[in-house]
Amino acid sequence: MQRKAFKAAVVVALASTLVGGASVAAWSEPSGQNQNEQGERGGEIRNVIYLLGDGMGRTHVTAGRERFYGADGRLNMERMPFVGQVATHAVEKGSAKPALVTDSASSATAWSSGVKTYNAALGVDSYEKKVVTLMEQAKAAGFATGNVSTAEITDATPAAEFSHVLLRGCQGPSYSDAACLPKNADGSYEAKPADSTLITPVAEQIARNGTADVVLGGGLARFEPDDQKALEAQGYQVLGSFGDPALPTQSAASQKVATKADLDAARGRKVVGLFNRGNLTVEAAKSALPAGAPEKAEPTLSDMTTKAIDLLAKKNRRGFFLQIEGAQIDKRSHANDAAQTLGEIKAFDDAVAKAVDFAKRDGHTLVIVTADHECAGFNIIEKGTFTNAEAAAPPANNDAGNPANNSSPARSAAANVKDPSRSGGIVNGAGSKDPKNFAPATFRTPDDPAGVADGSPDASLWLTYLSGNHTGADVPIFAYGPGGQRFAASQDNTELYGKMYRALFNRSPQH
Repeated sequence: MQRKAFKAAVVVALASTLVGGASVAAWSEPSGQNQNEQGERGGEIRNVIYLLGDGMGRTHVTAGRERFYGADGRLNMERMPFVGQVATHAVEKGSAKPALVTDSASSATAWSSGVKTYNAALGVDSYEKKVVTLMEQAKAAGFATGNVSTAEITDATPAAEFSHVLLRGCQGPSYSDAACLPKNADGSYEAKPADSTLITPVAEQIARNGTADVVLGGGLARFEPDDQKALEAQGYQVLGSFGDPALPTQSAASQKVATKADLDAARGRKVVGLFNRGNLTVEAAKSALPAGAPEKAEPTLSDMTTKAIDLLAKKNRRGFFLQIEGAQIDKRSHANDAAQTLGEIKAFDDAVAKAVDFAKRDGHTLVIVTADHECAGFNIIEKGTFTNAEAAAPPANNDAGNPANNSSPARSAAANVKDPSRSGGIVNGAGSKDPKNFAPATFRTPDDPAGVADGSPDASLWLTYLSGNHTGADVPIFAYGPGGQRFAASQDNTELYGKMYRALFNRSPQH
């Protein structure tokens, strides 16, 4: 089918009340805390940098710390002075009934717009009504805006800030009912909505609504030459090429991905750089490739973070709002690949350091680090033990000291042994050739003696997964800078929208 023409501009509610009239929030030092102890300076909030480790639960953070810095070390995000937690549930479609495990789309809508919605929805509430996003509001009020991801830029987390679709799969380049329309209970597709924006592929919306001044990530295959033309007509510097207008469909041969060298040379006030036709390459895979491999030319998340901040900080004096996603923590947790997951945690944390370094120099920047949900029930288990998934039977449930505590039916400890058909040994060691292996992966840490290797039973960090899907666990949140104390709380993900809004505009949102 032909692509649907993008005809409707993104509705920006409250825009008339924001443009030209918004003030900035002043930071007051938390009671009983010294500014020097916090490593911060007081002052107005001019910039907000929101970093999102997709799928990053508390254990992801702990495992990253122990792997790279040891038990007594800390990740950069853990050095931030304000720490809290975030509840992440979604709601069922057409209702306010909680859906206890969210996906990235509904969670991203929650923090970007302050509303709960159904899983797979972007920029709409559970009743399919469009909701304004913080990035749209910031743009309308004169702030510079940026959106950075190691995923396709049309994927759920980045897309939630600058698009509105009924289903997250409606990314482009072409329209289809299967990708863009939800189904009724009988399996038929819903009628097309009156607002055609809601079934316009995300790539088309990004290329035409101008919501983000700086757009960096993957997903070039989602875009077509007319998208590049639309961007350039708005004054964007497009790195690489979206393809050949003479071709009906684009391919790797017709499109040219942007490179780190292109990014380094970018000087435009508005810049779009897409560095892979799909998701960016995970750092562990990239490092193993030979010199000259095209993936080696991709920037790291730290590179994109540094450049985005530089471009936005120079754009105007009003300030900026920048969202940055480390997407592959989630994607590699879905795959239960602990080595790649750890590498992506480190790459994300390195980007956090770049944001905090800027905030320390600037003195007027609030940095927030959190996650949309936990992925896969990532866990650290005791060295030398095995998981329930490896066992022939679940653990014993009898209490020898008090039979009143026994569960029914009774299970004996004798049956709780490794099942050789489910455990071929450490998955990145002795059992690495067994595709059905449920065993843990092991990794050396800085605390281990010299000579201890990953995949060895002597390595101290033993990691396993509960499933290949999301969980409903709360996620951590860290903050640095003026206003950071607001996030040192137990809060719902919808509250993040209001707190960031108040940081930028010094008032509560009215929608």
